[in-house]
Parts: sequence; structure tokens; C-alpha cells
Amino acid sequence: MEKIEEEFANLHIVKRSSEPKEPTYLLGIDTSNTGRAEKGSIVAVLCSNESIRIYDKETLNILHKFSGHPGLLNGVKFANSCDNVYSASTDGTIKCWDARLASDKPVQLFKGYPSNTFISFDINCKDHVICAGTEKVDDDALLVFWDARMNSQDLSTGREPLGAYSETHSDDITQVRFHPSNPNMLVSGSTDGLVNVFDIGVDNEEDALLTTCNSVSSVSCIGWSGKDYNQVYCMTHDEGFCWWDLNNLDSDEPITRLCIQDVREIFNMKESNLDYLIGGLYHEKMDKLFVIGGTNTGKIHLVNCAPSGLTHVASLQGGHTATVRSFCWNMQDDSLLTGGEDAQLLLWKPGTGNKEEKTFTKKDSMKIASSVHQRVRVHSHESYKRKTK
Repeated sequence: MEKIEEEFANLHIVKRSSEPKEPTYLLGIDTSNTGRAEKGSIVAVLCSNESIRIYDKETLNILHKFSGHPGLLNGVKFANSCDNVYSASTDGTIKCWDARLASDKPVQLFKGYPSNTFISFDINCKDHVICAGTEKVDDDALLVFWDARMNSQDLSTGREPLGAYSETHSDDITQVRFHPSNPNMLVSGSTDGLVNVFDIGVDNEEDALLTTCNSVSSVSCIGWSGKDYNQVYCMTHDEGFCWWDLNNLDSDEPITRLCIQDVREIFNMKESNLDYLIGGLYHEKMDKLFVIGGTNTGKIHLVNCAPSGLTHVASLQGGHTATVRSFCWNMQDDSLLTGGEDAQLLLWKPGTGNKEEKTFTKKDSMKIASSVHQRVRVHSHESYKRKTK
């Protein structure tokens, strides 16, 4: 724990993005996996003004901007093998842009079914399959799938879906995440409170559903963690946190590692509070899961997750002046990108830094009363039934 505490404590701001002409919230961040030789990665940032900005990571200079969606944007994600960046929209499409080119035209277009409004999406680790989650329309909330492999014939008309899952969520599907190394494993989260794990290599939806975990609240964020990424965690819109171990699906051991209905109520720091959760971070080298949270004044908290509870590790302050909405941690150089409602994109790196830019708060503990530990009933696909009326 001392190592990650030291890493986070030594972060200081090395670059700030220039002030935009029109201030916008920075809602999502992703970095290219390919890099550009000595120059390093490029960064894609989802903005609240219905655009995606592409930055040079080292200088935080804007290279270009994409704004080809007529609807609201939801999510931004780089391909794993090239500098293509994807975005989903409420207009019922997913577009793929070449981040190296300043073009108004996408290199791929994926069309949904009529009335689809996409609010979440992801692409699998082999860049072969895209999955997007929809808002509920009538009685349907869909997981829609496409073949993402390049085909020049699709550019003129757009690519049609391979199919959809329609029976496993009963409300808006707010998050979709593929497994980091298994291209067939997928987890989805919804405002119905359910977190579903699928093996999409199976032919039908009922058999593809491996397990359903109940967060008891509307899901805002999900992710994978643990060795071989056999654990799933989620955060909820009312700042709850749940964590499950899929290794225990076929054993008598409980799969729930931790379940907290409101992290804000048990956050125990002498000189600060926690107003919201931003997301999760699994540190592969340390085999530890961390939660990133923050305050409405821009302070960022790093919190360690363990079955015994949550422990505050370190805090960063002096960077943002408003709610932080997004972050991206680079395991290779231990750098951190953060974006927020102050329209600022910040690059943090280890080093001595400018003490006026950032101060480090020593760790305090977050003690959890036994009453907040709640077991979550897990349904196998044999017993799972959608509740309909």
C-alpha cells in the first residue's frame, strides 16, 4: 500500500489544457494504446458540447475536434490496435473516427434499430465486436451488437447490427464493459440495479447470461478487477459501491466481496469529505482495486478497496476548482489525466512538482459498520427470469 500511496502523493501537475473559447464539461477520457514513438499517446476527451477533442498527451494541445453526431454523445473509446476512436450517440449510431485525421467524416458508421438511443458502449479487446446499451423504449432495453472489423463497403450505408439481447435488463443500460483479455466476456449495468455478466460466444441470450448481481440501486459505473480479471465492481448513482468475485460462482463461497449503499456516509477524513465517486482503478502490478472519488471543490481522493472495507490512501488538490468527472491512469509511467466541470484537462506525473500546485493529504481510514455489509443474491441463468407485468 505504501507504494501506491507514494506514487499518488508524488503526482504533480505538469500540463494544463489551454482555456477553451466555450467552457464545457469534460465527461470522459481515453488514451490511445499505440503511442507515437517518442511523442507518446494521443488523448480523446468527451465534451458536453457534443464534440470529441483529440489532444497530444504531452503538451495537451488540441490536435483536432470531431462533432459529427446530431445527438448527445455518450462514451469515448480508442480501439486497442490502432488510433481509431469510437463514440456513441442518442441519435442511434456509433461512429468510428481516425484520430490522426482532421476529418468531419467517420471511417465507420454503425446503425442501430429504429428508436434506439445509445447511452453506453464498448469494443472488445480484439476490436472485433462492439456492444451498445440503449435507453428503455416501451418495454425494451437492448444490448445491441455489431461486427467492428473494417469493410469499405459499409461506409456508404452504415453497418447493421448482428443482433441484440432484450430479456436481461428492464431499464436503461447505463454501462457496458468488455473483459480486458477475454473477447467474449461482457458485463452490463442498468438503472434497474442489475449487473449482468455474459459469455457472448454462446448462441442465445438465456445461455449467454452467466450471472446477475444486484446492486440494489441504479448503476452508474462498472468494471473488471482481480487477477485474470475475474472480479466485477460497480458504482451507483447514489454513490454506492459493490464488488463481486466471479471465481466463486461454482462454489459455496459468497461472491459478494463488499457492498456499501452510500460511501459518503462512511467516509471518515479529518479535513475533507467525499461528495461523489468517479470510477474504479485496478492496479495490475499491485493486484489491488482502488476507487477514485472527489469533492465539489475539485479535490480528488484515492481509496483502497478490501473485503474488510474502504481505506483512504491519498488526496490531490489544487488542480481542479469544480467537480471532477473523468480520469485516466497510465500504468506504464504512473501518469494521471483528469477532466472536470471547470473545463480543465490536467496531466499529473510523479516528481517533486510545484508545492503550490498540489498538496498531499495523509491517509485516514474509512470504517464500515457491519450493518452496511449486505449479501447479494446471485441468479444463475437456469433460475433467472425477467420480471414483467
